[in-house]
Amino acid sequence: MRINHNITALNTYNKLSANQATTSKSLEKLSSGLKINRAGDNAAGLAISEKMRGQIRGLDQATANSNDGISLIKTAEGALNETHSILQRMRELAVQSSNDTNTDGDRAEIQKEVNQLNDEIDRISNTTQFNTKNLLDGSMGVGIATAKSNINTNNSLGSGTVTGTALTALTDRAGNNLGLQSGDTITVSYVKNGETIKSEITVASGVTIGSGLALVASGVATFSGANGVYITAGTAGFADANNGLTITVKDSLGVTRAAATNALSSFTETQQAANMRADGQATLQIGANTSQNMQVSIENMGTAALGTKGLKVGNQGEANVAI
Repeated sequence: MRINHNITALNTYNKLSANQATTSKSLEKLSSGLKINRAGDNAAGLAISEKMRGQIRGLDQATANSNDGISLIKTAEGALNETHSILQRMRELAVQSSNDTNTDGDRAEIQKEVNQLNDEIDRISNTTQFNTKNLLDGSMGVGIATAKSNINTNNSLGSGTVTGTALTALTDRAGNNLGLQSGDTITVSYVKNGETIKSEITVASGVTIGSGLALVASGVATFSGANGVYITAGTAGFADANNGLTITVKDSLGVTRAAATNALSSFTETQQAANMRADGQATLQIGANTSQNMQVSIENMGTAALGTKGLKVGNQGEANVAI
């Protein structure tokens, strides 16, 4: 029996195949310019390489983001330069109007220009945009949620108390009359903006809650006077920057009426955030990794915020104030 074989040829073929595989890898490295093209070349090296490649591409995008941010700021700056020029012109007009060599007609024309300049400031504030985002209308301002307001709630007055209830008919929650009589004095004292304010009302026949001390079962009620305090007799409260609220009732001889005083001044004081505004700051991603960013805020640049709304230069006094 004869067995045909060619061991020499098989060895040659195997060597050729191995050489071709090595040559293919070498050509791949030469053509790509990369030492590592796949995990088989160097698994750990490929992981490090891809991480570095991700950082490089992230930095490229961060650079583009920064350039976009610069463009946004330059857009706002250009608009603010125009606003600044308008404000300079308005001051110039105020100085001109303060001179008594001008007639009333002259000042009327100056006032017209001031009004038009104010309109232009508001137009710039409301229409300046970058990629449809408003820049100067306050929507990019810093959020406000720290202002506090005291809420005072009275839970002792009769639940049926309404604005038409006579002061002498006030009752507590149990239905007992508070004993207010004509000639009694109700004093409300509270602190507002660091100043103690007192208001008084004299109880008289026919004087009702609505015409004097307003204590309403729900909703908003007021105490008459220039420095009115808001009081309610239900679950609602009054929202103002007030604290230290006390209410005292005395008869015509100056003797305190305990029952009425206790019921009227029985308040629970709580606080809530006031004048809140959503945060509109623009966040610019200027790095390739998390938290590598910066915030840009631009407040309202309209006439109300700048203090020029309704500016008057119609006479010498108004013009001096405008300056």
